[in-house]
Amino acid sequence: MATHPTTTAGAHDGQGSERAGHPESRGIDLVPADERIGSPRRLFAVWAAPNVSYLSFVVGATLILLGLSLPQAIGVILVGNLLWACTGIIAVSGTAAGTSGSVISRAFYGVMGNKVVLVLTGWLIAAAYLALNWSAASVAGIGLAGRMGLPDNRAVAAAVICLIAGVTLLIAIYGYATIVRLYTALSILLTLVFVVVTGYVLAETDWSYAPAEPLRGRALAAALGVGFTVIASTPLSYSNSPDLARYLPRDSRPIAIAGWTALGAYLPSVVFTAVGALAATGLDMSGPQAALESLLPGWFVPVFVIAVVLNTVANNGMTAYSASLSIQSVGVRLARIPEVLTIGILGTAMTLYAILVRDFLTSVSTMLQLVVVVTGPAMAVAVTDLVMRRNRYDGENLLEQERGGPFWYHRGVHWSGVLALVAGGLTSLMWVNTSFWTGPIAKAMGEVDLAIPSGMGVAAAVYWASARSLRTIRLTPQPR
Repeated sequence: MATHPTTTAGAHDGQGSERAGHPESRGIDLVPADERIGSPRRLFAVWAAPNVSYLSFVVGATLILLGLSLPQAIGVILVGNLLWACTGIIAVSGTAAGTSGSVISRAFYGVMGNKVVLVLTGWLIAAAYLALNWSAASVAGIGLAGRMGLPDNRAVAAAVICLIAGVTLLIAIYGYATIVRLYTALSILLTLVFVVVTGYVLAETDWSYAPAEPLRGRALAAALGVGFTVIASTPLSYSNSPDLARYLPRDSRPIAIAGWTALGAYLPSVVFTAVGALAATGLDMSGPQAALESLLPGWFVPVFVIAVVLNTVANNGMTAYSASLSIQSVGVRLARIPEVLTIGILGTAMTLYAILVRDFLTSVSTMLQLVVVVTGPAMAVAVTDLVMRRNRYDGENLLEQERGGPFWYHRGVHWSGVLALVAGGLTSLMWVNTSFWTGPIAKAMGEVDLAIPSGMGVAAAVYWASARSLRTIRLTPQPR
C-alpha cells in the first residue's frame, strides 16, 4: 500500500485536529479516531457564518432586476436553496472515510481521472469563487477607504483587495479547529449586524411592488430559469462539505450530519437573499452597496462594511482551506500551508481583474450561471455514488494510489464518472442562458435556462446506468 502523509496532532481542545489558534499541519491524511470529537450540531454555525452574506443581498436584488414580481422572486429563493440538501448529503461521506472530499472523489473518477477533475473543480472554480467573494468585500472596503479620506485610485483598491485576501488566507492556514471556534462567534455577530440592515430594508420595502411590465409566457419562464440557476449555483459549488465533517466521530448519525449542514446554510441564505429582493422593490439596487448604505445611519455604515468583509473572510477561508486539500490530492508535493498561498495568489489575481477591469454585477451574474455547467453534474455524480455505495467509503483504500489499487479502475480512470461528468456538462451547456453564452436548446426554447436540472439529471442517469452495467461499484464492509 502507498504511504500516506502523516502529522503529529497538537493538544486537544475538543475541536478536532490540533488546537484552535495554531496552524493546522494535517492535509488529506486520515483523521485518527481519538481526534474525531464533537457532534454534528457544530456544523450549523460553520455553515451559517459564510451564508449570512452581503452577496445574498446582491443575488436577491438581481431577481427583481430580472423582472420578477416579489412573490415569484421569493418562490425562486425558497426552491433554489433546496439544493443545499445535496451539500448536506455528501458531507456524510467525510465522516465515513475520515479524509477530504477531494480524496473521496477518487471513487467517482479513479485515481488519475480525479486529478484532472480536481484541476477544474478544486483549483480554477475555487479560485473563481474566491475572486467573486473578495470582489464583493473589496467593493465595500474600497468605499470605506474613501470615507476615511483615502484617494479613489487603483493603488488603494489593490491594497484593500490584498489586505482582505491576506486575512482570509490566515484562517485557511490555521485550519479546521480555528474555523469551528471562530465561525460560531462570526455567525452570531454577522446575524446581528445583518438583522439591523434588514430592519432598515423592511421600512423601505414596497410591499405592493409589481414590475412595470409583468413578465408572461416564455419571458417569465426565461427569467425564472435564470433566477433559479443563479440561486442554486451557490449550494452546488460547496462540494467541500466532507472536509469539515471528517473530524466527527464515525458513529455520528448521517441524518444529523446532512441536516445540520444543509440547515445551517439554507436558513441564512433564504432570509438574506429574500431581504435583497425586498430591498430592490424600493431602492435602486444596480449599485447595491450605495443603495444599502443610503438607508443606514452614518455611524452604522462602517459596521456594515466590516460585517461584509468578515462574511467574505468566513466564506473564502473555508473555500481556500478545501482548495489546498485539492491541490495535495492531485499530487503536488507541497505542504498544505504553501498550497493555501498558491490558491490565494490565483484568486487574488482574478479579484484584481474583476474589480479593476470588469463590472462587478456583470461578473457576479455571469459567473454564477456558467459554473453550474461543471458544479451541477459534479454534485450529481457525488450524490449518486454515495447512494449506490451506501456511504461505504474506506479512507485507507481511497488514499492508496498504486496501480491496481481498489480505485485504479481502468488505467487509473473510472470512465463511468468521467463520462457522466462530460455528458452532464455538455447537456447543461446546451441549456444555459447567460449574457456570455446561450445554449442552442435554451435559445430554441425561448431562452429558458434549465442548465441545472438537465445537467444534473443526465449526469446522475449516466453514472448510475454505466456503473451498474460495468459493475465498477462493489459494496465493501463498512470500515470500523
